[in-house]
Amino acid sequence: MAEKTDVRAALRDAILRGVYAPRQRLIEAELAEEYGASRFVLRNALISLAAEGLVELQPNRGARVREITVAEAIEITEIRRAVEAIVAGRAAENITDDQIVLLRGIEADMRAAVEQNELVRYSELNASLHGTLRDIAGHTAATRILEQLNGQMVRHQFRLFLVPGRPSVSLPEHLAIVEAVCSRDPEAASAAMAAHVGSVIGTLTELASEQRSGGHATAL
Repeated sequence: MAEKTDVRAALRDAILRGVYAPRQRLIEAELAEEYGASRFVLRNALISLAAEGLVELQPNRGARVREITVAEAIEITEIRRAVEAIVAGRAAENITDDQIVLLRGIEADMRAAVEQNELVRYSELNASLHGTLRDIAGHTAATRILEQLNGQMVRHQFRLFLVPGRPSVSLPEHLAIVEAVCSRDPEAASAAMAAHVGSVIGTLTELASEQRSGGHATAL
């Protein structure tokens, strides 16, 4: 069981980091050798990742990295909006004084990253903020759902930060979330999070429209 878990985790991490590109074939024999696992264990890992939406299993053709279209990304983010709002509200109910200090530190780092135009750093801090809110909320089911949704969205999420001006738009949205959570106001926290994720949906919708008008593929 440990071998299966380790291979699945390693392969999942590689997909999320872009080691394997969308639609790239995942050949069992090669992966089994690369990860030092049996083909049985490797196959089970691929089945598990397919259930998570990261891998596509093709009859008689094996597996490949699943391609997520912008249209799918929008639908995923609509679900994420509802779940993230629950998390933010619960975090506002649970937050301790020490955790307030932690969130304020992330807030300050996000401000600095935008001021210095450090897009990769801002993307990392965004993930840190949302992860910290999940930890504070302690909502096990919501965390499990979001981890799966975010895994499918990772390429689109990074692309959002490359949209000109997007970090400057999302920063005040994040600051509003932090303020509401640190003020221990669950309703305001949920509303601020819903507004932020709604803004993400709006940007994704604009990207989809631009791609359609330009005749480009709508997937990453």
